[in-house]
Amino acid sequence: MNAVLFYLVLPLIYGISFLPFWLLYRFSDFMFFVVYRLIGYRKKVVAENLRKSFPNKSEEELKDIERKFYVFFCDLIVETIKSLTISPNTLKKRLTFQDLSVFEKYFKANQSIIIVMGHWGNWELGGARFALEPLHRLFVIYHPLHNKHFDGLVYKMRTRLGNGLYAMKDTLRGMIRDRNELTATAFIADQTPSRRGAHWMEFLHQDTPVFTGTGKIANKMSYPVVYVSINRPRRGHYKIALEDLVPEPQNVEPHTIVERFMHRLEKDIEAVPEIWLWTHRRWKHKREA
Repeated sequence: MNAVLFYLVLPLIYGISFLPFWLLYRFSDFMFFVVYRLIGYRKKVVAENLRKSFPNKSEEELKDIERKFYVFFCDLIVETIKSLTISPNTLKKRLTFQDLSVFEKYFKANQSIIIVMGHWGNWELGGARFALEPLHRLFVIYHPLHNKHFDGLVYKMRTRLGNGLYAMKDTLRGMIRDRNELTATAFIADQTPSRRGAHWMEFLHQDTPVFTGTGKIANKMSYPVVYVSINRPRRGHYKIALEDLVPEPQNVEPHTIVERFMHRLEKDIEAVPEIWLWTHRRWKHKREA
């Protein structure tokens, strides 16, 4: 049944992917009407997350952020599908680096790095854009899908321009295996870990569990940590900025590395809240007494 569903849906996915951008966004506008106006997909989750994250904002301000988020969310879906076929030239036009000097510094020093980023902006297109620079080879951490057909499609989408993938459970093993290559390993590290072994901190005015694995691996491998943000100045266009967040991770405690990342991400979210993934149940766990 899974295979049948996949091959029924596949022509639709590629059909969307081949749409020109002006028509792609008309399709996204239709999705917005269905997802936000008709279905109300996870509206209670989004509203609660926004209310608790911005306790000083009025209901009118929160409603405005909510609506803008759903517009972006639908754009994110169609842009991600577009990454199946998007050309290198189009990627370069629509995603530009503010300054590559941080990456270039470590490339010239023959130093592998760790990239940390959140679900802010379009991380899928950002990864594809990085592949076009003659610098480190990018490896992205991902969760394999249960459906092997859709998993294969996602794998193809993320690797078609030369990037590599590490399944989350094999991250450290893969990094050790590839330690003789010049790599940049990307951790999208703002997801919700299990309570067991999580580090707790305040994030967006809430008690929040965070992964410590990124900090532990950076500390163990002595790979500098670079923060990457992907802002959206206007629809369909992104600006990628870099920050040398932890140049010497071997001298920094793992939980401190993670806290620096989360605090830096928090600034971006507070500046442009509508392009973070508010549908995620980020605060479903409570700290054990």
